[in-house]
Amino acid sequence: MELELNPVSRITTGAVGPPGKRVFYLQARKDRELVTLIIEKHQVQSLAVGLEEFLDELSDRLPDLPEASADYNQDEMELEQPLDPIFRVGQIGLSYDEESDRLVLVARQLDSEGQGSEVVRFWCTRSQLRAMCLWGIEVASQGRPICGNCGEPKDPEGHFCPKSNGHKI
Repeated sequence: MELELNPVSRITTGAVGPPGKRVFYLQARKDRELVTLIIEKHQVQSLAVGLEEFLDELSDRLPDLPEASADYNQDEMELEQPLDPIFRVGQIGLSYDEESDRLVLVARQLDSEGQGSEVVRFWCTRSQLRAMCLWGIEVASQGRPICGNCGEPKDPEGHFCPKSNGHKI
């Protein structure tokens, strides 16, 4: 299966569940079509870093291109119901179509042989994707607090810190 949302009218990411057990989603809309995918927290974070590098390279290559806005409205970034994911993202890629001035976010499901069996391409403005990534970083940071001793996330039930000889703190 291959889906093309060209262009998206909305793209976002979000998480559902308590810290430590959250499920992250990538979601986009084109007209009446809503596509939701499961994505890992680290993929959201990596995409945000990769996008900024990609936009910097694009700016160097095309200096007359206006800068992408980072503004977003938090209410508009919330996930839409129903959350009915079509697959779990295994691989993410980015490309740029100069003619339409759109970024193409490619989300690919990997099968057991590591091949992409299902693919969704989201055609976004540079500002839409930058806003989504900044929002994603915000959502990712709302997880479990970090232990000041070992740097690992603390579980709500208590934290067995390796730097405290495994004592629960």
